Amino acid sequence: MTGSASLAPLPAGASNAKAPQDWVDHFLLVGPDDEECLHFGTPVDRKTLRALVAEQAERLRGAGLLAGGTAALRLAPSLGYTAALLACWQLGAQVVLLDHRLTDHEVGLALERLAPQVLVESAHRPAAALRGFAETDPVPRARPGGRPAATDHTLLQLSSGSTGPAKVIARTAADLLRELDCYRRLTLFPKAGERVVLLSSVVHVLGLVGGLLNSLHSHVPLTIPERMTPAGILAAIGQDDRPTTVIGVPFHAELLAGAGASPPLPQLRRMIVAGESIRPGLPAAFTARYGVPLGTMYGMTELGVIATDLDGSLYPQAEPVHGLDLREDGGELHIAMAGSPYPGLADPTRWSDGWLHTRDAARVDPQDRRVTVLGRRDSQVSIGGLKVDLTEVEQALAALPQVREAVVVFENGAIEAYLATEPAADPAAVRDALTRQLASYKRPRQLSFLPALPRTATGKLVRDTSALRAAVPPADAAGAPAL
Repeated sequence: MTGSASLAPLPAGASNAKAPQDWVDHFLLVGPDDEECLHFGTPVDRKTLRALVAEQAERLRGAGLLAGGTAALRLAPSLGYTAALLACWQLGAQVVLLDHRLTDHEVGLALERLAPQVLVESAHRPAAALRGFAETDPVPRARPGGRPAATDHTLLQLSSGSTGPAKVIARTAADLLRELDCYRRLTLFPKAGERVVLLSSVVHVLGLVGGLLNSLHSHVPLTIPERMTPAGILAAIGQDDRPTTVIGVPFHAELLAGAGASPPLPQLRRMIVAGESIRPGLPAAFTARYGVPLGTMYGMTELGVIATDLDGSLYPQAEPVHGLDLREDGGELHIAMAGSPYPGLADPTRWSDGWLHTRDAARVDPQDRRVTVLGRRDSQVSIGGLKVDLTEVEQALAALPQVREAVVVFENGAIEAYLATEPAADPAAVRDALTRQLASYKRPRQLSFLPALPRTATGKLVRDTSALRAAVPPADAAGAPAL
């Protein structure tokens, strides 16, 4: 199989349209046999990848997976994960992605809830925590009582769970192709002749679609570092002379901005992050360290990429991607979406009348349609009748010199803040600085100091109050009053 394919634009709301039956072969696997497409420690060409996908497809058929069937993948980032995923889709199955870092208990709950017919796990031990990728030998196993797909969705994902229990989000193949077309139209996103170093999880939307699938589709080789440490990431950037874009979450940009001395990296063009708001000052710190921009993207698991500022020139605004219809409704961002992405869930506060309710506070400029995301709607609370934006409080804390990161929550009528500070930080100095920064009604009633804030498997800061409280060291479990 040789040659390449371009993706024709799909209309907005195409998530309910049909994709070509051979969409995996036509859009993801096509290309010259000797073309490098992936790099998991060693380069992988398209001929090798196609052979691995065919091998996995035979194993899956042997486990009983057919068109319209369901499979759950619990695999670490790897060549085996990639081959198994593409093989499931090639067979016409619906795939549930389970993060390999979930506990057996969490996986058991997900399997009971979703009832896939086949579970694919690795014959090898789980990867070490700081490994970027792993050696996997996918082993499919039939599950008695598993159910076939009840919808035509290709992909089921679980939300990050950063604010509470995860929800099930479904996407069709046509919706994935629509998102790939959005990436194709972004002038500053990596093109053929360049390469990507991916730090985001390939189980979740940014790493999966913006990283893995887009790289296969755009013929941009993708590298996952051997180790997710500053030294490991910088080594992955420096191992190839081709123009390189790094894709990750803000946590990765923080790691790199604070890294020690490294050899010059003339191939580095930019880093792009998504997943949560960036700390004030991080773009300037990253650019000062590497001489390239820190771009941002705004998106959701339900839709993928929504708006971008890839060179950092539009902040705090972002440019909507091609084909999305956006509106501001009562201060909340709504996006046109023909069908609900939540299978089995009828919740008009999330989707109704052809509109996805993002639950993000935002402004949409009436002239250029650029979006300014202001934070979660549930981050706006009332203190004594006065409105307080918890995002503003969080950004004020994160901007303090001794604070590395902050999470602010509202519980039982009071604001609480959880801070990760520098080792020599003086809590009294932090409280004094906050007093000068914020009006008294905006200040947290309680400050808790932690060595590091808890994060989800995807690197997002956890915002569930019970999980934050559980992470507070015993000596500080009562918290310190902010005033």
